[in-house]
Amino acid sequence: MYDNCNNQGRPAIERYTKMRDALKKTGRKIVYSLCEWGENKPWEWGKEVGHLWRTTGDITDTWAKMVDILKKNAPLDKYAGPGHWNDPDMLEIGNGGMTDTEYRSHFSLWSIMAAPLLIGADLRKVTPATFDILNNREVIAIDQDKLGKQGRVLSNKDGRWTFVKPLANGDVAVALFNETEVAAKIGATAAELGLPQRAGYKVRDLWQHKNFQTAGEVSAVVPPHATAMYRISAGHDWAWQQPAVSTGLELDSPVPGIPANLTPAGRSFQVGVFATNLARTPIFEPKLTLAVPPKWHARLVRTDRRWLLRTGETVRAIYEVTVPATSPDGFAKLHNGLEYAWAGANKVKLGGEQELIVPPMVPGTVSSLGDVRSAVESGGYGPIERDMSNGSYRPKDGKPLTINGQRFAKGLGGHAPSTLTYYLNGRCDSLRTTVGIDDERDERQLGSATFEIWADGRKVADSGLRTWRDDAVQLAADLKGARYLKLVITDGGDGVQFDRGDFADPVLTCHL
Repeated sequence: MYDNCNNQGRPAIERYTKMRDALKKTGRKIVYSLCEWGENKPWEWGKEVGHLWRTTGDITDTWAKMVDILKKNAPLDKYAGPGHWNDPDMLEIGNGGMTDTEYRSHFSLWSIMAAPLLIGADLRKVTPATFDILNNREVIAIDQDKLGKQGRVLSNKDGRWTFVKPLANGDVAVALFNETEVAAKIGATAAELGLPQRAGYKVRDLWQHKNFQTAGEVSAVVPPHATAMYRISAGHDWAWQQPAVSTGLELDSPVPGIPANLTPAGRSFQVGVFATNLARTPIFEPKLTLAVPPKWHARLVRTDRRWLLRTGETVRAIYEVTVPATSPDGFAKLHNGLEYAWAGANKVKLGGEQELIVPPMVPGTVSSLGDVRSAVESGGYGPIERDMSNGSYRPKDGKPLTINGQRFAKGLGGHAPSTLTYYLNGRCDSLRTTVGIDDERDERQLGSATFEIWADGRKVADSGLRTWRDDAVQLAADLKGARYLKLVITDGGDGVQFDRGDFADPVLTCHL
């Protein structure tokens, strides 16, 4: 790898071309990796200079940064091919900053994008689950397929991604990625995937290592932050495979913009459990079930009663779930189940789950919001910090909150894009805070962001664009009657580097 550090201001293409020529003169076979962090659009000229090129800044072992890099690398598929690759940086799998589900997504997405798979963890210290991910030969085969195509984004709506990658033998690989916090049905048809028209197709699940049949739709209910990955064949042996059935839960958010998996104590909500037969072969006697946490209550509101489910048909059951008023805040899970038979075979049992959050209630007093527990939050580069700026991707590594020289003792430090959500339950009146770009920055980078306050899906305060040159500005928001409060730091439109933003001295006024 040839890095671009201390480049003395020379043009990147000039430096990398000279090194290319020097390497050729050795007469040895050398893989030449260009690392100038995507600043000079190397995908436009790198093919004639090297074999792979970094497309982004450095990765960190955080969910937000991994997704940020994905979004930068994914649109560059047309520039990649055999011997010339987009490189979104190394794998963080096993370093401990993400869950195993998120690491499987990391591995799947880098593989569907034909990225170099460079292990970035100390293999002496990783868990068995890490080895299971890194040793998945079926996923690695997608990455290293000799056709050399980078998978392209077929669709991306509301954080529900579908990638498709043609393979050398005529199969296609598909990755269904759920960026959101709630399980979501994601999929595509065989025609959309570029497959020839057939009566049926064989679908190989590359994480379950099982074969299924489909009549043409390839879809799944994908858990939050997870990725389902398949290899689809238009061969003739599809009819002997187990029917592919999509099954999962349906949750609707009662408040626009608030995650549907927030379920306050003492409240009831409806849950749909469904199953759709994607196969050419019918399934028989489908039975849906829902299991709730201990002391919670689930009442069946209605259900479809079907003896036979043909291709594309769906069966659904609706439950009313009640969270006890005494339920502690924290995480809980709903489990959906499906049992069915097909072609005289034994009963098949499938299932899934959805993690719920019972949010903490804000205190019925005047509080510094930085001392109040949020229901859910996400930071664009590392965690959102209390009473300090967002330093890097590790917790509590920031500096005192400071906006254009003005220091604040209390508040929240984040990095665009960041979101914090609080459960108010109609018991708060107002929020007052001071916002701006934190002084923890590199002055060569024009940090900029906007700061927003939302109450039940309504924007009730907006700072407008703030840059690193601007003084702090005050925001005031009317929260009367609102069930939820959401704070947002958004990108100012020039990229997110050094977009560290502070909600300083945030005072939340509530009542009992």
